[in-house]
Amino acid sequence: MKPIRLKKGDTVGVIAPASPPKQEKLKRALPFLEEELGLKVKLGKYVDAPYGYLASKDKEKLEDLHAMFQDDEVKAIFCACGGFGTARIASSIDYDLVKNNPKIFWGYSDITFLHQAFYQQAGLTSFHGPMLSSDIGLESIHPLSKTYFQQLFEPTEIVYTEELSPLEVMNEGVATGELVGGNLTLLVSSLGTPFELQTKGKILFFEDIDEQPYKVDRMLNQLKMAGKFADAEGIVIGDFHNCVPDEGKASLTLEEVISQQVKDAGKPTMSGFQFGHCSPNIAIPHGAKAELNTYNKTLTIQPGVE
Repeated sequence: MKPIRLKKGDTVGVIAPASPPKQEKLKRALPFLEEELGLKVKLGKYVDAPYGYLASKDKEKLEDLHAMFQDDEVKAIFCACGGFGTARIASSIDYDLVKNNPKIFWGYSDITFLHQAFYQQAGLTSFHGPMLSSDIGLESIHPLSKTYFQQLFEPTEIVYTEELSPLEVMNEGVATGELVGGNLTLLVSSLGTPFELQTKGKILFFEDIDEQPYKVDRMLNQLKMAGKFADAEGIVIGDFHNCVPDEGKASLTLEEVISQQVKDAGKPTMSGFQFGHCSPNIAIPHGAKAELNTYNKTLTIQPGVE
């Protein structure tokens, strides 16, 4: 189920379902939505109501989330930042409300848990892309990170080639299926829950940040043992920013870890995609149909809006 495309002048909502956004950076990001994209912004009631390491209390996050899906005026929902906390509210979300009011939903990192939940429980295609306070609100933002917001205004097929970044083939082949995934840590945390990552017949993508290679090794091994690589049609590896060992600590390289854990699955696999905690951060529709072709080094993704 694809949401309806945006038009200039539409109202969009901003919520904080994870950690507290830095308000200065959030305010710096809003002109991008208003002036560059031509949208009107409606802030959630609890965007600035920090509760420890959470952006607000769980019931307040739910109130903001539900209010944005209920509000007919709001055509898209953007998450302020990631961090931690979305999984805490996943079991309490009204998924019938989401299903009956399909809207553009945008974010990444900790928002991965909501992408999985919306996709599985409501069939909603959402968007894995740069967020407001943690990306757009920085003093310097890569132009491509902004460019890929345009796919919200016009159904756009994304063809990712080496013109965007160098790509490395790990296993040859062609794979087709809906593109699912997100942040590796969050995908692993979904295992054993009602929102467990499902990869049967799908193309899996993942990325992460600030995790040492042994931790990446542990998480990939868990996905492998859970059958997620064997079930997948293909595997797309995004950015692993600052995933290096402590200085002086004996370690495998990140490349060795990923190769050892993923390659044996024998599925078409490529790495080097600028998805995740990187610059540029290329936004892609989660749940959209895609084709991974290692022979011409392309990932082609169908539009995420109608």
